[in-house]
Amino acid sequence: MKIATWITDFYNTRRRHSPNDGLSPVTFEHQMAEKRHTSTALLRAAVA
Repeated sequence: MKIATWITDFYNTRRRHSPNDGLSPVTFEHQMAEKRHTSTALLRAAVA
């Protein structure tokens, strides 16, 4: 429990990061998941 609390307190999910094009980690991950989903759908459509 202490480790989870420390991680939650230490890791700011809303702070912007320059490697993520200035996006917060949560926003960046949502965008990447959406792009992966779109890419997979296009690939499946091209194969079918």
